[in-house]
Amino acid sequence: MWCLLIGVLTIASLGAACTPSVTTVSGTHAPAKICSGALIFKDEFDEFDFEKWQHENTLGGGGNWEFQYYNNNRTNSFVHSGRLFIRPSLTADQLGEPFLSHGVLNIDGGAPADQCTNRKWWGCERTGTAANILNPVKSARLRTVNSFNFRYGRLEVRAKMPTGDWLWPAIWLLPTYENYGTWPASGEIDVVESRGNLNLVSNGKNMGTQEAGSTLHYGPYPGLNGWERAHWTTKNPHGYNSDFHRYQLEWTTDYLKFSIDDAEVGRVTPGKGGFWEHGGFNSQFENPWRYGTKMAPFDQKFYIILNLAVGGTNGYFPDGATNPAPKPWSNKSPTALTDFWKGRNGWEPTWNLKKNNGEDASLQVDYVRVWAL
Repeated sequence: MWCLLIGVLTIASLGAACTPSVTTVSGTHAPAKICSGALIFKDEFDEFDFEKWQHENTLGGGGNWEFQYYNNNRTNSFVHSGRLFIRPSLTADQLGEPFLSHGVLNIDGGAPADQCTNRKWWGCERTGTAANILNPVKSARLRTVNSFNFRYGRLEVRAKMPTGDWLWPAIWLLPTYENYGTWPASGEIDVVESRGNLNLVSNGKNMGTQEAGSTLHYGPYPGLNGWERAHWTTKNPHGYNSDFHRYQLEWTTDYLKFSIDDAEVGRVTPGKGGFWEHGGFNSQFENPWRYGTKMAPFDQKFYIILNLAVGGTNGYFPDGATNPAPKPWSNKSPTALTDFWKGRNGWEPTWNLKKNNGEDASLQVDYVRVWAL
């Protein structure tokens, strides 16, 4: 009887220890009950869990006319030794170089898992020509849009950035439902972005592997984006490609804070005017967040994305920067894909794809963890 009573008291006290959280979640891997401080999502990558991670399948270039083709293939995304690898490869290695300038590539498969995920920007079918070749690089972009979405919490991703000219790794979040409208009205949270160039120099500073950036994108429409007031860079003289680091986001009802290895990189704590005021937007435009909280658009659920992009023409790789092998394309060029491919003798050797299965050119992720507030 005494033992039974102790057991009842222990169970009761455990139940009482659960403090309700402001964090909200949805998705197939979202917990039914959330206690403050609890670990609510994790992947240690002991295996490749395709229920947690959904692959994107598109030629669209992410809105930046990037050069990669995202697909679901173990050449480009795989797990071993407790790590996730997102690795680039050459499209010509699979389809042959002549196909790039003469082939028709349709990636819209018949099964649910291999259907095209983004039709915009000729994302499902392209025809290669000599002037505009097909996407010359294959890579991967993984997301939790079906499995795990959350609002408010602490995210930590332990990862190692890739090495290789014009590689663009990212760990970030997008809104699940776009409650305030299409990008950037519903926001974007870039936990970390980097560049794979070892010696990409702009204004006398290395902006390649030695630099990591964190950014919030928000605004009423693409031409009015307040990202410059919520953007921070940090430097590591050894390079973020030389070892693993913990990239962290603390997202509360009052602020968003970015950190690397527990050292704060940047923070936004909006006032009563919210992100409209923080962005310094002109009152002549409609405020899409006027009926949201002061954290709008960052007061709704977001999902996690891990990807490795290549190149692009949006200026992330500026034309004026210097690199040991000069940048082979201009951001204004109508034939940027072809120009990039013609310059492969400069960038392909820096990827070292034939050494150690191209692991150095891969975005390597040790774990992803999310805690409730």
